[in-house]
Amino acid sequence: MLLLPRAVTSACRRADGGRRYFWGWLNAVFNKVDHDRIRAVGPDRAAAEWLLRCGAKVRFQGFDRWHLDYNALPTGPLGRYKIQAIDATESCIMVRGFEHLEGLEHLEEIKLCRCMYIQDACLERLSSIQNLQQSLFMMELVSCGNVTDKGVVALHRLRNLEYLFLSDLPGIKDRQATVDRLQRALPRLDVSLDLDPS
Repeated sequence: MLLLPRAVTSACRRADGGRRYFWGWLNAVFNKVDHDRIRAVGPDRAAAEWLLRCGAKVRFQGFDRWHLDYNALPTGPLGRYKIQAIDATESCIMVRGFEHLEGLEHLEEIKLCRCMYIQDACLERLSSIQNLQQSLFMMELVSCGNVTDKGVVALHRLRNLEYLFLSDLPGIKDRQATVDRLQRALPRLDVSLDLDPS
């Protein structure tokens, strides 16, 4: 019984950051993709489990309320519940978990707010998923300090994106050029900005 506390203590001592290292390791575990689970319960259920494990919320088609309790996810036949919206505010989702999004065909909205692991690679991965290129039409990106112009420009592949809200992104250095590039690629896109002038 004493092995687990020793393992945790050992993991915490491996780096100067101690606790930070441990939580980073644990968050990476939460983001691990389990392909057997995806096959067993379907992509929407598996993605919902991943998101809730990481502290995000999901809304399913036909529901007004957000689901945030892992143990209260609705059950039913395989494929019955389809994720329509994700609110990843202050969650620990990271790029290695984005493979969970590949099977989602009905995701229309995503909010990434104060997500410490969201970076350019996440937005590039998100925008490369073919299903999302067709279904996603609304996105918010707020207070994600690791996102730069490069990541935002990558969103041009989300060809049905109609609304994008950008706020408190210190990594955006050339906001006008970035917005211009997005709007040239996506003429219907409405970009709302709350960024410091650069």
